[in-house]
Amino acid sequence: LGYELFTWKNGVHNTVINVKDDLTYFAGTHKITGGLSFEYQMADNAYMRNGTGYYRYNSLSDFLNEAAPQVVCLTYGYDGETAPAVRVRFYKTGLYGQDEWQVNDNFKLTYGLRIDGLFFDNQDLMTNNAILELDYYAENSDVRHVDTGKWPTSNIILSPRVGFNWDVLGDRSLKVRGGTGLFSGRLPLVFFTNMPSNGGLVQYQAQIGPTIKYNNLPESVKAKYPTIGDMLNQFQGGLITSTSAFRDKLIGMGYPETVSPEDGTVPSAVNGVDPSFKMPQVWKTSLAVDYALPTSFPFTLSAEGIFNKTINGVCISDWSIKPVGGFARFNGADNRPIFPTDFRTGTKAFMLENTNKGYGWSGVFQMAMTPIDGLDLSASYTHTVSKEITGMPGSAAESAFTYVATTEGPNNIKLHNSQYVTPDRFAVSATYSDKSNNSFNLFYEAWRGGYNYSYMVQNDMNGDGYPYDALYIPTEEQIAQGDFRFVSADDANRFMAFAKNDNYLSKHFGEYAEAYSVYNPWVQRVDFSYKHDFKVTCGNNTNTLQLSFDVKNVLNLINSSWGVTKALNTAIGTEARIMKYEGVDAEGYATFSTPAAINGSLPTFTPLHDLGQCWYASVGIKYIFN
Repeated sequence: LGYELFTWKNGVHNTVINVKDDLTYFAGTHKITGGLSFEYQMADNAYMRNGTGYYRYNSLSDFLNEAAPQVVCLTYGYDGETAPAVRVRFYKTGLYGQDEWQVNDNFKLTYGLRIDGLFFDNQDLMTNNAILELDYYAENSDVRHVDTGKWPTSNIILSPRVGFNWDVLGDRSLKVRGGTGLFSGRLPLVFFTNMPSNGGLVQYQAQIGPTIKYNNLPESVKAKYPTIGDMLNQFQGGLITSTSAFRDKLIGMGYPETVSPEDGTVPSAVNGVDPSFKMPQVWKTSLAVDYALPTSFPFTLSAEGIFNKTINGVCISDWSIKPVGGFARFNGADNRPIFPTDFRTGTKAFMLENTNKGYGWSGVFQMAMTPIDGLDLSASYTHTVSKEITGMPGSAAESAFTYVATTEGPNNIKLHNSQYVTPDRFAVSATYSDKSNNSFNLFYEAWRGGYNYSYMVQNDMNGDGYPYDALYIPTEEQIAQGDFRFVSADDANRFMAFAKNDNYLSKHFGEYAEAYSVYNPWVQRVDFSYKHDFKVTCGNNTNTLQLSFDVKNVLNLINSSWGVTKALNTAIGTEARIMKYEGVDAEGYATFSTPAAINGSLPTFTPLHDLGQCWYASVGIKYIFN
């Protein structure tokens, strides 16, 4: 009930300034280009998750009877600030040079180097000494600290590149082109503003509940209330719906009203940026062949391959989580680690870091022809593979850290298929333009993926505090031998019947389900477009008045079940959790049940019924000046 938790006072204001100057010089067969660039970016971000507060009760009865809640939480600004905001600014300078060398009539070589410098402005930050004094340990036991008063160290990024274009036969009928090089990019500034927003000096999140460590609470609170339960009892008697009254209640309980950098406070979760963090960089390589067939009309075939390797990817880790190497594990086929109750060394610390794990490649095959005057035909097929550690599925640090299915916790994510990849896509286009200024176009497209799912278990199986545990897909032999255990034979039979009929599960028995690797089935669509141009004489100019009529998803107009994407069956849920963790037995084996809806006759995917799947038509008018 009430206002949702994430958009209260949420707002981002950006300022971007770009200055660029290029100089081109011709020297014989060389075309040399050099230049300078300067970019300034500033973002003000206000984000008060739980800014209106929330309550969670153990039962509906407790809520109706105004009993003590299970959890209460409110985020409020210090010193009475109702909309606290933070700022990040950086300056990016670039120096680049390139030479296009026409080696001979048939071969052109292009090579160059780009040098970028990235400089942050630390004036917008303050060091929270209470956070700085916290000790976090690397895997080699080195002590690390989080300084919320410093952005990453300024760094220089080198991006060399080379490319070529080769007219093999000298008649433009066969061309080979390609290149390789390093390319750098940017990161949404919201991932940087997480640090000052959660740095303990702008706003405070007071959360009271069973997951909060009592020893981490402010001393002024612990002096009044010996237990978490005593604190929750202060909220008996119903909801406090006024945010100012809620804030005053917490301050009266001993939570801070103001703070200084020298003293600081430790929030429930620290956000930081690794001092050596670098902006994203990838190594790209491509090779393509274009062949014009010796026909009486234009007819071209093309094939292109592109390979990407992550150099500086982006990820988030929690410095407070101990390495899993020393943790106990389940017995049996599913032997993932079990997180002990003390798996954290202290306050959560979500750190923006780099990773070099990740790669991808795509193959594109295209055909284009003009068999008769006015008729253009084209077709293409694209296959894409993209592997990553995380697609950063959220703007808040903990959200981006959490929402990936794992077996060993979010600090140990395995390389998996990209959350956003569409692995296969076909496209066919036919356009006909006549001499009466009419133009007709039919566009056919078929693809799979786009809605990518992860098979997971219900409940927090490994005890890491995040219920995003990847599913283990047992074999019949493992079940028969007791190496993978269901609570009943019926649960085992229903799961295996479903798995044998599922396109992904049936191919991966004896494996952990890979994150974001369950693709929705093929969908096919056809769009139609008609345009007519009227020539309009205006003085000495001839302009164009264009009328258009478009129909999107024509197949759905013919049959309501055609052209419709299929999504995860609602009987399964909004997430693909098809097995439930029931606990560990006396022999150390994990035990599972199968949700009641899961059986051999249940389809994994069903048609998605929303407006985006329906056909629609539009009429347009456009005036084009000559």
